Amino acid sequence: MNINIIAVGKIKEKYIKEGINEFSKRLSRYAKVKIVEIPDEKAPENLSQKDMESVMEREGNKIISKIPQNSFLISLEIEGKHISSEMLSKKIEDIMISGNNDITFIIGGSLGLSDEVKKMSNFKLSFSKMTFPHQIMRLILLEQIYRSFRIMKNEPYHK
Repeated sequence: MNINIIAVGKIKEKYIKEGINEFSKRLSRYAKVKIVEIPDEKAPENLSQKDMESVMEREGNKIISKIPQNSFLISLEIEGKHISSEMLSKKIEDIMISGNNDITFIIGGSLGLSDEVKKMSNFKLSFSKMTFPHQIMRLILLEQIYRSFRIMKNEPYHK
């Protein structure tokens, strides 16, 4: 199984990098993990709606260029579906059973994802109605994917 994470923005904080490395290592016994960082576009706070859409479009084009062919796409969106850890585990298992051994999770930048990326997504996932920094979201996502595999294998950890 291949797990790809395409994320806008660079991780600067050491403690977040360490957490990402830890869960990537743990997850490596279940899947091959690849994280692709997309440089974020500069987005001053007083952007017009048109300028915000332009930033998201430029980031979206970079994301699209990195999506592996035939990968099942899961975009992280506030408007996405709220599911439990057990349901995420079942979703990943169902994707694997259907014969797709490649899943790509997409984390947008501070303004979110472009409409084009959202349209390409096979499943829209939301972790909360709250907004999280995209750097921390990468860590949370990796932990939940790891938890999903532990649940699938009926191994202790998730309780």
